[in-house]
Amino acid sequence: MNPPIARRGLVLAGAAGIATGLAGCSIPISMPGVGRAPDAPASRDYRRAAASHVYQRNAHRIFKGQMPPMLYAIGVLQVDIDRAGRVTKLHWLRAPSHAPEVVAEIERTVRQAAPFPSPGGAVTWTDTWLWDKSGRFQLDTLTEGQL
Repeated sequence: MNPPIARRGLVLAGAAGIATGLAGCSIPISMPGVGRAPDAPASRDYRRAAASHVYQRNAHRIFKGQMPPMLYAIGVLQVDIDRAGRVTKLHWLRAPSHAPEVVAEIERTVRQAAPFPSPGGAVTWTDTWLWDKSGRFQLDTLTEGQL
């Protein structure tokens, strides 16, 4: 067998394996420029600003250090924020349905943190909430990792 052809086959097999693995992922991948106003900051930059804002408003509730290996709840929430930083809509991409009290608490936390930093135009902030059984949390954007 010709070595370049064999190498090409390995590369294609590896790419197929990666694509198959990613197909099962439930966390959306954000694409800069998609779903935001043209004058709004890049979604990655705003994601960090919004997460930092939640941390500042909830400093006593942030889990310090690495999260334990087993979390009580994990949820992925989309938050629509208008140009003034007001929350206009919440949409769960993955709600921790086994923990409705966590769903309610996250929604309350987001609404109470408003107004958020002005994004310069309407923006959708998506983040993953990592919730410990103690009631403390981290956001995936600013997480310190997990044991």
